[in-house]
Amino acid sequence: MYLVKSPWWLKRLYSKLTWDIPSEEKEIYLTFDDGPHPVATPFVLDTLKAFNAKATFFCIGKNVRLASAIYRRIADEGHAIGNHTNNHLNGWQTRDDIYLKDVMEARKYIDSSLFRPPYGRISRFQIQQLEPTFEIIMWDVLSGDFDIKLTPEKSLSYVIENTKPGSIVVFHDSEKAFERMQYALPRMLEHFAEKGYAFKKIVRSELKKRGPG
Repeated sequence: MYLVKSPWWLKRLYSKLTWDIPSEEKEIYLTFDDGPHPVATPFVLDTLKAFNAKATFFCIGKNVRLASAIYRRIADEGHAIGNHTNNHLNGWQTRDDIYLKDVMEARKYIDSSLFRPPYGRISRFQIQQLEPTFEIIMWDVLSGDFDIKLTPEKSLSYVIENTKPGSIVVFHDSEKAFERMQYALPRMLEHFAEKGYAFKKIVRSELKKRGPG
C-alpha cells in the first residue's frame, strides 16, 4: 500500500524534510527515481526536451557506474541530480551504519547535496546524520508507476488529479515502471503545459531561500 498524495499530518510529523516547494506561480517539480536506465532515462530526457521541461533525477550509485554516459547527459541537459543511495536500501530495514555508508558510497559517483530515501523510508536517526550534508527531498504526489497492477491510465490520473503549484511529483526511470511512465509522462506534461505550468528542477539554494514549506 502507498499514499498517492502525501497527507498534511505526515508532512508535519517530518517537517524538516522537503515535501513540496510552495509557490504562487504555476510551477511543478518533476522527479525521477532509480536511474539511470539505458532505455527509460533517454526516453524521459527526450520527452522533457520536447516540452522545454527541467527535472530532478535521484540516481542510484551502482546504476550511475553502469550508465555513466546517460548520467552525464542528465547533467549536460541542465537537469538536477540527487543521491538515492548506492544500492536502493530501505532505511527501515537496514542497520544505520550500513545505510549511511551506502549513501556515502553513492556520493563518490553522484555529486549532489540532494538526497531522497528509497521507498521514502528513513529513520529519525538517519535523518539527523544526513541533514548536515543533504537536503532530504520527499514528495507531494506519487505517480504509482512502479505498481505493476496499476494501469497506465490510472497512473496518469493520480498525477493530474493531485498535482498543484509547487508539487514535487515522483516518476521512476526504471524497467519496472517504464510501461506506465512512458504513457503518463508525456500526457501529464501536455496537460499542465496547456494550463501554463513550468516544469522546474530542484535547487538547494532556492529551498533555503524559501524556507520550510
